[in-house]
Amino acid sequence: MSATTTSAKKRVAVERTVVISSQPFDRVVAAIDAGVAHPDMQQFVRDVASSKTDADVERVVAEATGSLDLMEMARFNLGEVLRKNSGSGSRRILRVLIGNPLVMKRMVEHVPAAGSYAPVTVLIDERPDGVHLSYDTMASYLAPYGNPKALEIARDLDEKIANLLANAAA
Repeated sequence: MSATTTSAKKRVAVERTVVISSQPFDRVVAAIDAGVAHPDMQQFVRDVASSKTDADVERVVAEATGSLDLMEMARFNLGEVLRKNSGSGSRRILRVLIGNPLVMKRMVEHVPAAGSYAPVTVLIDERPDGVHLSYDTMASYLAPYGNPKALEIARDLDEKIANLLANAAA
């Protein structure tokens, strides 16, 4: 039996939201940190894996997410990598992956490709004109797939992230 393969391409136009803050970098990062939960991800993965029902998973996620129903899933300190080459004068830049596994699940049920885009990236980037908080909207990623339910879920997530960025920048 031979396998058949096909390939397809889909163009995705991404809408980026950028908020620029005059606040110091550390204060902006602290505000982002205050707006999302920070569970022990290894324990979280174990708890999800040991869940027997959807209700168990929902309980685990509810315990792991913060007041905005979001959690930090990973953090990459890109500035630290830049400093290895440029020295201590390099700007600071963080990439933070933020999401909610249940929101991702709901989107993936309607558009499997949503799994490529969730959790979302928030980029916190120190520049001469201020601290830039950037986010590529989930609705723009999912729009080409034409699923109204997935878009509704994505827009709700986008609103939460936009509020998080606006509060952090203030």
